Amino acid sequence: MGNLSILSRSEIEGLGPPMLEELADSGIHEAFLCDLALKHVAMLPEPNTTAVADRLHLPRVLTEELLYHLYREKLIEMRLQSAVGSTRYAMLDHGWERVARLQSQSGYLGPAPVSLDDYSLMMRLQAVPSKPASIETVRNAFKDLVLPDSLLQTLGCVINSRSSLFLTGLPGTGKTAVSERMNAALSGSIWIPYAIEIDGNIIRVFDAHCHRPVAERSSIIEHDRRWIEIERPLIIVGGELTLDNTDLAWSEAARFYEAPFQVKSNGGTLVIDDFGRQRVAPRDLLNRWILPLERRVDFLTLHSGKKIEVPFEQLVVFSTNLEERDLVDEAFLRRMGYRARVEPPTPAAFTEIFKRTAKMRGVTIDEACLHHILKRYTDENRIMKGCEPRDLLNKVNDICLFEGREMKLTPELVDLAWGNYFGTSHGFAPEIMQFRAATNGDGMSM
Repeated sequence: MGNLSILSRSEIEGLGPPMLEELADSGIHEAFLCDLALKHVAMLPEPNTTAVADRLHLPRVLTEELLYHLYREKLIEMRLQSAVGSTRYAMLDHGWERVARLQSQSGYLGPAPVSLDDYSLMMRLQAVPSKPASIETVRNAFKDLVLPDSLLQTLGCVINSRSSLFLTGLPGTGKTAVSERMNAALSGSIWIPYAIEIDGNIIRVFDAHCHRPVAERSSIIEHDRRWIEIERPLIIVGGELTLDNTDLAWSEAARFYEAPFQVKSNGGTLVIDDFGRQRVAPRDLLNRWILPLERRVDFLTLHSGKKIEVPFEQLVVFSTNLEERDLVDEAFLRRMGYRARVEPPTPAAFTEIFKRTAKMRGVTIDEACLHHILKRYTDENRIMKGCEPRDLLNKVNDICLFEGREMKLTPELVDLAWGNYFGTSHGFAPEIMQFRAATNGDGMSM
């Protein structure tokens, strides 16, 4: 496990993973690192020690060890040796043959990987934020939403325990908005590797689409650059989810693995949005995760059939507008950790949501107009939903844009937007129908 095994969580958070001093501390076989260095030499237009070290994310002195080994194996030659780190290299025929063979086995060409043991240790060290969430941090995370205090308290308990949450409610009541903001209450950043190596296989972990790097710190102490500091990840998966997505994805073209979404969410939050509407049956997905949710470990399968154990260290939110009894049984709900239901807002809460939404859009709204909106809900016996102020204002904006009006809310505009949003019948006025009948429908008198 190398030099990570003696570190505490506070040391990781303050200093990052310590820079490697020996190749043996990397947890990766030196032969694998030599092969990766050779592939980088082959790809660089003007390979030198510094350029290869930058590609490998390894210290220059350790990179020079790898390159000297390749030189002794007569895979590369030294072209120019001057200042430290400026030695230039060129590929030899034997080296090109070796690269062709390596590329047929693995096309990975990135930073040097870390070992599975080091990855597991780091994820467990960083899983629990050093500062627990308080009611103040929870309120701040959800400051743009109007939520009951009882729900905020439940969400705070979920965040601190990092238990799973089964979140239910009618469509449009704000479940997705609540799920997305939970991650903001997790304090601090985490370090993840670019890739993991297992038995010569590479699993790529860092994903620029899912992970947001933190600006590099100005520190005297250098860190192991095989790791990158990121904000705690928020991964949201929806209807596209299949059971295959929960395992390693092998690319025949690239010849390495992509980590599944639950691995990419380690240290952060994983939201299963619209649970029950995926391409995988709810019970199959839940059965797949009974053990990970309970023991915080998951098992992934290499194409050789070998199973590997990885951490399952994230806050998991199942968000659904379907009934619990239609999705899962009581035995599984016991393992779920927390359950919460988001109810429709009261008239007072709805009014506050509407005012906030209008203010964010720069739309003026008076009490008479708000009263008109609430009356329409009452007259039609319609349930108020938290998403509707946003949606109605979007429809008002569309009307104003089309008609060249000033964006100012009036009862007339509300009624037009209401009809466009909730649906309205479009028919001809009676006098037009009479005219058509009198002209035989083509403008000619009968």
